[in-house]
Amino acid sequence: MSLELDQIAYAPTTGVRRMHEAPLVVATDSSLQGYGCLVDDPASFQVEIVRWPAQGWRPVDENSGDQGGVTEGLFEFAWLGETLFARNHAVGDSYLFGWSTWPELATSSGPAKPRERALIWRANYHPDGGQLIWPARGQSFVVPLALPGDDVTPQSFSSFWCDGSHGLYIAPDVWHGAFVPHDDEATFHDRQGRVHARVSVDFPKEFGCHLAVPLRRPEAITGV
Repeated sequence: MSLELDQIAYAPTTGVRRMHEAPLVVATDSSLQGYGCLVDDPASFQVEIVRWPAQGWRPVDENSGDQGGVTEGLFEFAWLGETLFARNHAVGDSYLFGWSTWPELATSSGPAKPRERALIWRANYHPDGGQLIWPARGQSFVVPLALPGDDVTPQSFSSFWCDGSHGLYIAPDVWHGAFVPHDDEATFHDRQGRVHARVSVDFPKEFGCHLAVPLRRPEAITGV
């Protein structure tokens, strides 16, 4: 994969050197209740689209406010040095998602370096619809998720470990950070609401820390 770094919106390097680790959880249908679900057949899976909310007491007319439909495309990820970059072709956007060390110390080019965690600076949710991620080559990944509600904090998040054998569906309004692959590069099929509204939280700015996503394998999780 070749990412054009000049097209990627860089995250701020705030000098913050504090992290909160989101505890690691194996993604199952049970553990994902309230967040979404695992998906066996992405071709037939329907992504939820949410009707535009009424602004006052008058309701939104039937057959309106939810006609944006869905969009889909490849979502490519690559660790370059100690920095995680990504490009979402479904919505035509590129990102710097996180680092494996403090951002001001991290390299952002060359071969990927060994890593124990990803330090994530931002998470968001989509009020207009859900999002389906399917690993194109069966690669495992971890994603931090938190239940709906704008009063979210770093403590609200858990890191869900996905083994790559299923797709992951994230319901509307559910907070999610970066999809962090264990491999140096990974490609996902992405399907989500075409409107692609985002509501975001900036961890260093709002809470003075980064959200740490552990990259341990499931055998290192107690009780698994």
